[in-house]
Amino acid sequence: MDRKRGSGVLLHITSLPSEYGIGDLGPGAYSFADFLAETRQSYWQILPLNPTISACGYSPYSSISAFAGNPMFISPKILLDEGLLKEADLSSQPEFPQERCDYNQVTVYKEKILNRVYEHFKIKSLQRDEFNNFCKDQAFWLDDYALFKVIRNSNNKIAWNVWDKPLRDRSQKELDKIKILHEADIEKEKFFQFLFFKQWFSLKNYCNQRNIGLIGDIPIYVNYDSVDVWKNTSIFKLDKEKEPAFVAGVPPDYFSSTGQLWGNPVYDWDALKKSDYKWWVSRLKHNLCFFDILRIDHFRGLVSFWQVPGTEETAVNGQWKKVPTKDFFSVLFKNIKEVAIIAEDLGLITDDVRIALKRLGFPGMKVLHFAFADNNSMHPYLPHTYIENCVVYTGTHDNNTSLGWFRKDASENEKIKLVKYIGRENENVDVSWALIRLAMASVASMALFPLQDILNLDESSRMNIPSTPQGNWAWRFKPEQLTEQVRNKLKELTEIYGRAS
Repeated sequence: MDRKRGSGVLLHITSLPSEYGIGDLGPGAYSFADFLAETRQSYWQILPLNPTISACGYSPYSSISAFAGNPMFISPKILLDEGLLKEADLSSQPEFPQERCDYNQVTVYKEKILNRVYEHFKIKSLQRDEFNNFCKDQAFWLDDYALFKVIRNSNNKIAWNVWDKPLRDRSQKELDKIKILHEADIEKEKFFQFLFFKQWFSLKNYCNQRNIGLIGDIPIYVNYDSVDVWKNTSIFKLDKEKEPAFVAGVPPDYFSSTGQLWGNPVYDWDALKKSDYKWWVSRLKHNLCFFDILRIDHFRGLVSFWQVPGTEETAVNGQWKKVPTKDFFSVLFKNIKEVAIIAEDLGLITDDVRIALKRLGFPGMKVLHFAFADNNSMHPYLPHTYIENCVVYTGTHDNNTSLGWFRKDASENEKIKLVKYIGRENENVDVSWALIRLAMASVASMALFPLQDILNLDESSRMNIPSTPQGNWAWRFKPEQLTEQVRNKLKELTEIYGRAS
C-alpha cells in the first residue's frame, strides 16, 4: 500500500467494544472499520497482536511468541455464526465491565469457550481441510510454538530455562515423547492459531477493501521466556546455562540517572549474519503479511544497541554495540519486495541512526506532546519543522491522553507555548482537537491519533504508564462514544487538510 498523505487512529484490539470482556476480531472491529471509512481515514494502527501473559502484566510488548496471535482476540460471535460454538456454550458468561478489560476474568472465560470450540471441531471436523493446510503453511513457527505452549503449561508456566534439562536443551528424544503424550493439546494450540489467523485476515481484507491500511507494531526485542529464544538460542547472547549473558536497555540520561534495564536478551549479530539473518527476515516477512505498514519499536537498536551484563541491577555499566545495519537491510530487501516500515526513533537518537534512517528512507516519528518542552523555536517536533517523510502523533500508547497531558503533566511554560503556537489568547483551549488540527495541517505524510484524543478523554483513559508493571492496557471505549458530532468533526478536518481516503 502506498504511503499516501493520510490520517488514522491508534486503537488496540483490546480496546474495542465487545460483550465478552475484551475487544476482539468480531462485530466491534468491523464497526470501527466502518467508522474509519465514514470519516475518510486511511490508517488503523494497533499494538502487537501476539499472546500476552499475566507475568508481564498482559503487555502486548512482552510475549511468549513473536509469530503467534493472541487467542483472546478470537470472536465468539463469529464462531457462533460458523457453527463452531452453540448458544449454550456461552450461558455462564460473567458480567464484564464495559470500560476496562479484566484480563484474569477474561482469560478464564475465553479459555473455557475455546476449549469447547475445539471439542466441537474434533467431533464435527468442520474446516478440517482448511486447518490442515494452515498447519502446513505455518509449520515454520507453529510446530515449535504449540510444543512450547504445551510444555510451558504442563510445567505451571515456569520459564523454559528451569525446565528439566532435556526439555530445556530440546532433546529430540524428549520432544518426540511430548508430541505423542500431548498430541491433542498440541493440535488444540494450533487450532486456536488457525481461528485467530482466519478472523484476522478476514478483518484485514475488509479494511483494505475500504482503503484502510493496517499499521502493526513489533518490539525490537523478544521475551527471554519465549519460544523464540528457546528455539533459537544461538542467535542470542546467552551463557553456558542458557541464561542471558547480556540484556537490553538504554543508558543513563536526563530522565534517569541509572538508565533503563529492560532485561530482554540481546541479539548476537555475528551469529545472525552467518545465518543471513534468517530469523529476522522470517519475522519481518511474517508481520508484513499481517499488516500494510509495520512500526518497529526502538528502531535505533537495529543500528546500535546498549548491552548490559546480565548480572547488573541497573543499566549504568553497559556499552554501545554496533549492528551490521547496511548488510542486514540489504539482505532484507532481497528477500522481501515491499518493506513498508515506520521507525520509532524517539529518545536518544545519535548521528549514526539519523544517517541510517535517511539512507533507508523510512519515516521517523514526531510526537506533539514533546514539542513544547523547551524554548527552541526549531524543536524537531514542532510542526513547522517537519519534512513530508515522517509520521506525526498527538501522543502514543505510552503517553498520557492529550487532555490528561495538558491537565496533569505539562508545565506552565509548555501550556503557554502551546497556546501561543496555536494563536490563542488564553489556556482555555480544546487541547485534544487543537493538537489533532496541528497534526492534520502539517506537511507530515501521515498523522495518527489515539482514539482517546478524538474522544477528548482525560488521564483516566490512558493506555499505559511505562515502568508500571500492573494496571495497564485495560482501557476500552463504548460504541455510543462515537457520536455524530465526533464523526463529523473528524471527517471535516480530514477533508480540510487533504488527508481524506
